[in-house]
Amino acid sequence: MNPALARLLTRLYPPAWRERYGEEFQALLEMGPSDLSTFANSIWSALREHIVPTRGGNMDPNPNSFRSILKQPSAFLPLAMSLTAIGVLCGAAIYGILNGAHGIIREPDEGTAAHLWQLLMAGQLPVLLFFAIKWLPRAPRQTLYVLALQAGAALASMAPVFFLGL
Repeated sequence: MNPALARLLTRLYPPAWRERYGEEFQALLEMGPSDLSTFANSIWSALREHIVPTRGGNMDPNPNSFRSILKQPSAFLPLAMSLTAIGVLCGAAIYGILNGAHGIIREPDEGTAAHLWQLLMAGQLPVLLFFAIKWLPRAPRQTLYVLALQAGAALASMAPVFFLGL
């Protein structure tokens, strides 16, 4: 790529980014092809850097941070299951109100909502156990934070059942 064009594309980035990565990026652009995808990627990345700037000099995030552990399927799946269980209870209550009852309609065989809630709450236990076994030795502090978050979500799902006597 033309050095003047590489310099121009580098100038699109924020000053803090240019100070840290500018020379390397400009050299990379000069060595690479000058096609449309390179221009589009450079412009898009510059725009993104203005909106969500890169922090720090380390581009590799800590694999044992709270945020990266929470992104693991075994961490967010129990949270999603607890929130879905709350949604099932809310949906059953809305259905009951729309059909003239004052809340959840009681059925002789507990009903579909109760069975779904039970499956969701019981189904997350093996996932929680797997998560704890896998992550407690690697990052105990962050894992305990995630487990506390999961326990809070489970208790939030159990609270309506307990307090409303469902």
